[in-house]
Order: sequence, then structure tokens, then C-alpha cells
Amino acid sequence: MEVGNMNEGFVSLLRIKDSEIRILCLEQGRDAVDRGIHIGGAFSAVVPLVALYYGGCMRYSVEEPTKLGQDMFVLSKGHAVATLASIYADLGYFDKNLLKNSRSQESLLNGHPGPLLPGIHIATGPEGHGLGVAQGFALAGKEEPRFDVFCLTGDGEIQAGMIWEAVMYAGAKKVDNLCLLVDVNGGQLDNPRATAFPMNNMEGWFESFGWKVVSVDSTDYPALLQALGDFKQSPRSGKPTAILCRARKGFGGYSSFCVSHKGEIPPELAAQEIQFQERRKKLRTERYQEILASLPSEEAASLAGRGRAMGIGGEGTDTHGVSLKDVSEAGPKVRKAPPRDKRIPYDPDRLPVLDPSRSYMASWVISECMKEFGRSGKIATVDADLASTSGLEAGLAWADSTKAFNVGVAESNMINIGEALAALGYNTWVSTFCPFFDWRVMRRIAIGYQERQEVIESSGWLSSGHNLDLVFLAAAPNFETKTNGSTHMGNDDALLFGELAHLKIVDISCPNQLIGFMRWVMEGNKGLVYARIMRSASALLYGSDFVFGYGRGYRLKGGQDDEAVIVSAGRGVHEALSAAALLEKEGIRAGVVDMPSFDPEMMTTLVKDGRPIILAEHNNGFLYKMARESLFGKDRAGRIIALNTLDSKGERQFIHSATYDQLLERFILSPKGIAQRIQRELGR
Repeated sequence: MEVGNMNEGFVSLLRIKDSEIRILCLEQGRDAVDRGIHIGGAFSAVVPLVALYYGGCMRYSVEEPTKLGQDMFVLSKGHAVATLASIYADLGYFDKNLLKNSRSQESLLNGHPGPLLPGIHIATGPEGHGLGVAQGFALAGKEEPRFDVFCLTGDGEIQAGMIWEAVMYAGAKKVDNLCLLVDVNGGQLDNPRATAFPMNNMEGWFESFGWKVVSVDSTDYPALLQALGDFKQSPRSGKPTAILCRARKGFGGYSSFCVSHKGEIPPELAAQEIQFQERRKKLRTERYQEILASLPSEEAASLAGRGRAMGIGGEGTDTHGVSLKDVSEAGPKVRKAPPRDKRIPYDPDRLPVLDPSRSYMASWVISECMKEFGRSGKIATVDADLASTSGLEAGLAWADSTKAFNVGVAESNMINIGEALAALGYNTWVSTFCPFFDWRVMRRIAIGYQERQEVIESSGWLSSGHNLDLVFLAAAPNFETKTNGSTHMGNDDALLFGELAHLKIVDISCPNQLIGFMRWVMEGNKGLVYARIMRSASALLYGSDFVFGYGRGYRLKGGQDDEAVIVSAGRGVHEALSAAALLEKEGIRAGVVDMPSFDPEMMTTLVKDGRPIILAEHNNGFLYKMARESLFGKDRAGRIIALNTLDSKGERQFIHSATYDQLLERFILSPKGIAQRIQRELGR
């Protein structure tokens, strides 16, 4: 590695490559389905990305992009995808033909990067998420095998609050294997020539959070190569590095169009810009040849060798051979990632055995289980200042403290770190209160999950086991928050997050059910799961032999002779059983079904039987919504009675502070209230 080698010949090679990448970007815009390109941010990102990928400072494998131990890169400012895609096509991650017809239904190349493209680990956009994920990669990279992580963001993107959650945490935790390049191009969407407010003390902002800051001229390569070389070669000081790359939006282009944020590039303008770039490349190549001719033979051979390695000035440099018709080969160089075994080995005899006569806190159960699961070295947990509620940190830290993180009151950062650890193959758990999860981050992760799944199912560059195993452990659901107030009350989260594609919703009702759920997750390849756990201690409803299955309900009481059936989940199941006991004293047989995850087959059977079904939920009616959707069009409306927290008009609402018993009474979800509702329905 010769990052610090400032000889003009090597810089000339980078300048030639600079022109080639800009030509590929312009051709990409010209050939896009909408002729669109985020040209301003893409062009100002060329120098930082060419320096990073061709300057010798980053250890990466085009052939094995998922192999652990190599340096990693995250493009946080996803609008610069044209530049990154051009570089990846040039390096051989995929064929250059994939740059054509981008953003179309048929193309793998979208308006932002994602795992559909070989070598891209996560889906990103211009929202500030990428730095948090890069920080998660870097946290893992501080352990063996060690590696560094690079991230590119922009001065527009660092106006996003979650950027500073990551900056604060990385500085405090001395994540000195993290290097952030900030594309300070002085513009953003509404005004490409000025940011929305002055950003005059960017150096001071980063330094105040414990970062090492270097400001460089990124209109050329020497200063940036020096800064990258210093990061890579200098002794680590415990400080993450921020390199402020100062240029202007659209730098390197000729026309005023290149300054714009995004636009449709007219064919004649694209041809003109490409002609100018080719002329610039010709002049730079001539200068390189002059330098090459002036060097001693040994140095000239060495420089020429580096040029050939970069695809400049030699035969056999065009190694791209995969057609657009067959993208399943993933590119001319990328090899299909070997399968990952996501199963977590553990000794079931070391898991806690619960006393049926006692009640247990979910946090205690989780902590005790994680002490055993964590011995595998394949578990990672991230809390947001609520580890005492989740039990994750204490349990995993007992077995493996290197992978138990607490990010403080920063849920966005927590989830981004969790995604990074899951992408590296860890069975990852993140936890906070139900209402505090960040929908924006979860949605972006779900998009990346879908792209990964599409690649796996189409035999692309990823194979089985390379999707995310990520549990969102949601504490204090339903009425568990009690007197904390509406902002902390989890009565709407299941409905809200249930609308996210690929997210499984689970509502735990019993400590033994919780153990069964955790054992189910440890089987691996369970994907994205939103699991709601009770906050207060709970009695046991199941034995130690309970086996959890997603999409499965469990009958706890009753059978074919039931006059009515109560269906619930979470803490509500306990009230349902108490209500059934009250009804039994009145001579009424009521069955009880626990549905921790919605079971469409069981619900259809219950409705078909014709008995009244009471959906008793301590929330805005997640099971009720799922039942309506499942039964719609089946001519099986049945007798479904919904008892939940919707208002008298059936509208969603938030919940006022109250004790648990007061909330039960308020929404007619106490055992007595449920029993009386069934009695009225039966005319008794």
C-alpha cells in the first residue's frame, strides 16, 4: 500500500480514472429510463470515492464482498449512487451494461443504492442513516478480525439529527477505526449553491464530540490521499476521523446542469459533457505517458503495473463479461457468497426452568436466556437506555460483553447499529419502549431486507443465511406503561409497524412462551421480528415444553362445547382466562385462545364454527384488523365482537395515564367487563 506516495505519476492515474468515472456517470444518466441523474452530488463525490477505491487505502475484495475482516464502505448520501455504481462496474462487481436503463422496472440499479447491486450491503438514501450503520460495522471491526470502515455523507445530509446521534456515540466509545468523509459541496436540493443555513464551524462540531478532523481540498487528489493515508497508517488515538472534503456541487462538470441537484439530462448536453470529459482524459493520459517515459525503467514498470491494475494503459483490462439478460451471475468477478449457518448453538439444559407457582419478569427471563445463547459468540444486542427493562445487556454482557451495546437515548442510532451487526451475520436484538422505535429507520431496513431476499431467491450474489436476523424487542406494550402517559403507551405500535412489509409482529403472554419464542429465533433465518414483551411480572400460562411457531394460535381453555371464544394476546390473555372463570361460575362455557402472532387458519375455523368471538386487546385492535383482512371476501363475517382501545366511533386514539386496573375498566377489558359483554351477546 502506497497511500502516502505523492508522485505525480500515480496522481495522474487517479485523474484519468476520475474522467472515466465521470463519463460512466453521464452515460448512466443519458441511458436511464427517465434520463435522470443526481448529477451535482454525484460529481462532487467522484474525487473522494476514486481516492478511496483506487488510492490504495482500503482493503476490499471484489471477489468476496461478504468475507469478514476486509474494510467496509457505506454510501450514506445515497443520491451519489451514480458514482458508486460506476466505480463498482469499473472494478468488476457487475457488468457495465447494468448501468444502462437504470431506475426502470427491469434494472437492478435504483435511484439509491441497495443490496440488489452486488457488493452493496445496505439500502441507503439521503436521510442520515448510513453513518449509524457504518458505526455499527466499525464497532464489530474493533474486535477480531479487525477492519476499518469508511462512510461518505454530505453537508446537506448532516443536517439530519440521527447523524449526530452516531457522531456523539462514536466519539464517546472511541471508535477510531471509523473514517467519515463529508462531501462539503455547499449546496442541497432547494438551493444547489448554498446550504439551508450557514455551516461555518463544521470542524468544531465534530471536534466537540471527540473526533479528529481534517479539512482538505477535494477538487484534486494529493491532500485527500494524504488524509486517508494518515488515517490508515498513523497510530490510532481513540478518535474517529472526519475528513471534510471541500469542493462545490457538480464539481468536475462543464455545464451549469452539473450544478443541479437532480434533473433530466438532454441527449445533446450529455454528448457535449462526455466529449469534454473525453478531451480531459486524453490530456491527462498524455501527461501520464510523459511522466512514465521520464522514469527509470524499474519505477516506470511499477507505475505501469498500477495503471494496468486500475484498468488503464494495458491489454486485457476489459474483464467485464456478464450480459444484462443474465444478472444472476452477479458480475464477472464477484463470487457467490458461501451460505451462512444462522443457527445459534446452545445447551437447552442451561436455560432457566421456571416454577409454575411463581411470577417472572420478562427482563429476568431474557437476561438468563442470553447468558446461555450469548456463549455462541453469534449474538449481538443494542439497548437505548432501557436495558433494565429488556434484560438484554446484562444477560449478553455476562457471556460476551464485546457485543452488548447501550447507545443511550438514541433509538435511531440503536436500530442502525443493529442492522449493521445483523448484516455481518449476528443474531441481533435491539430494544426500547414500543412507541420509541423509529419507523423511518425500520422501513429502510425492511427495504434492504426485501432486496436481499430477492437476490437470494434469484440465486444472485448472496446465498442462504445472508438476510438479516433482527429482533425489535418492544418493551411495555398494551397497558404495561400504566401511569407514564400517552407518549409512552404502546397501544398503537402493533398496528403501525404491522404495515411494514416483512416485519413479523409477536405479542408475548407468558414467561415460558418467551423462552419458546427466543428458542425459535435461535433457529436462525427468522428475519425481521417485532416482539412485544410484558414489563411487569407474569404468571405462567404454559409449561416448560412450550414450542413457539409464528402464525400459530394456542387454545388455553375450552373446546367444541364452547358457547363463545375469547381471543387475545400479551397481558390480555390473563384477563381473558379470568373472564372465562367468571363465566364458568355462571354456567357459561367460554374458550380462550392466545394468539401471539395472527393465525389466519385458526381464525377462519373459529368464525366458521359460528360462536361469538371476542377479540379482547389492550391496543387499537391489531388482531381485529388482521381478522378483517384475513376474512374479507370469504363470506365468513361471523360474530366478531371487538373490545379494544378504539374510541366510540371506531377511530384510533391515544391513551391517558392511569393505573392498570383503571385502564381495564375504562376500555371494558377487565375480566368482569369481558364476561358481561359475552353474557349480553348470548342473551344471558
